[in-house]
Amino acid sequence: LPAATGSGPVGPCGRRAYAPPAERKRFYQNVSISQGEGGFEINLDHRKLKTPQAKLFTVPSEALAIAVATEWDSQKDTIKFYTMHLTTLCNTALDNPTQRSKTQLIRAAVKFLETDTVCYRVEEPPALAELQKNEWDPVVSWAEKRYNVTIGSSTSILGPNIPASTKETFMSHLASYNMWALQGIEFVITQLKSLILSMSLIDRHITVEKAVLLSRLEEEYQIRRWGNVEWAHDYDLCELRARTAAGTLFVHLCSESSTVKHKLLQD
Repeated sequence: LPAATGSGPVGPCGRRAYAPPAERKRFYQNVSISQGEGGFEINLDHRKLKTPQAKLFTVPSEALAIAVATEWDSQKDTIKFYTMHLTTLCNTALDNPTQRSKTQLIRAAVKFLETDTVCYRVEEPPALAELQKNEWDPVVSWAEKRYNVTIGSSTSILGPNIPASTKETFMSHLASYNMWALQGIEFVITQLKSLILSMSLIDRHITVEKAVLLSRLEEEYQIRRWGNVEWAHDYDLCELRARTAAGTLFVHLCSESSTVKHKLLQD
């Protein structure tokens, strides 16, 4: 199966013209899962699903296989690759296109602490400053207590001074996750622009809706003040929720050790 691409023909000045996200006509009727030597596989009729690099698409848990198969079964007349976040995350974990090690993934995740959304505060306008304090402080306090670290916040453009011991603690905690789960954690962090919100979500301290709201706090404040741009803001919000939810589910399913005791699709 070809990888989804966003490339298009080259336009004036050598710039690549915009092309809509890739779609493909649905070519299969039934989706099922089966257990192979390397894990659980996805079957589209009698074809084995493969990654963009032509590797056999094999996932470590039955629960994750069920979730991915559901994505494929949910496609209608055309396959909208850009809606299949779990499939994309699995492809990334299997192909590892950037060839990063576990240590590199952990360092990339912890680096977000230096620019963490909830650590950067404003002084003006006072209403937004108060909103940030009321909404973000409890999450930061929870994280400090949960991981026994010091995080803090700052109104300086340089951001807060995160102690080295805090970074080391988070690195040690992230090391307890496997490579697949780390791919999901990094994906969630890049959506929320916050390691703190991401770990709060993955630890089930806050919900997806709450995490997304907190990550968009300033934007939501501006929307309440100036109004919503018809369809655009709502679309962005729904997309962010979908990606964040998929990433969080991916982390949990990749950390799942027990086997799911039911079939994916009803006969």
